[in-house]
Amino acid sequence: MRIRGIAALATALIVAVAPSSAAAGPADVSVTRTYVQANYSLVQYAAARFGTARSLLLGVLDKASAECPSAASGSPQNPESTMVSYEIIGAMVLAAYHPAMPAINAYIRVASHSQWSNHALTAAVHAYASNLRTLSGLSAPKLCADIRSWAASGYKTLPASTVRFDQRFVPAWVTLGQLPSQLRAYERPDERGELQRTGTLEERISMFEAEAAETYSRLMFALSVFP
Repeated sequence: MRIRGIAALATALIVAVAPSSAAAGPADVSVTRTYVQANYSLVQYAAARFGTARSLLLGVLDKASAECPSAASGSPQNPESTMVSYEIIGAMVLAAYHPAMPAINAYIRVASHSQWSNHALTAAVHAYASNLRTLSGLSAPKLCADIRSWAASGYKTLPASTVRFDQRFVPAWVTLGQLPSQLRAYERPDERGELQRTGTLEERISMFEAEAAETYSRLMFALSVFP
């Protein structure tokens, strides 16, 4: 919590000393407009497909419940079980993001080529786009096979596939929608409506994620995994 507080303070200081949009260069203002539109398209596309995403999440639950119920029965609660839980989360995230993949790829194309005179802003947007690119390139993990392998070892050794998946998924795990605070220095007054709509859609995405947490709990119970 303290680290987040320090980061927030640093961000606030950056914004405080950043130039106003009136003083910002035209290139910064132009790329900001393009980026804001790309981000809005991403969250709008995702929010319009919550129904499909919800069905896919339930599909992950139904598949695991049918194919390997209580597959980790008697498993310990330790660092290995935490890694298995991350793999389960990853399976859910990839399923939920699948309907929005066209918009995710379109966003990545814009964000990865966006450049501002503020190098910290450019780095933040590029890092976020890189994380989304990693997620979009991941294949869904084979939960039942991996958990059965773990169980077969007496819960002593995780399968290599779980380790590999977590090594890529966990560092790249991000929610959809990214509007760094440094953008405010380059936003135009006529973009406020779009930015407000973006904020509303991002709140809806957060609510959807909270709903998905219930499905996660049911999935963990079905598989008898305790993080």
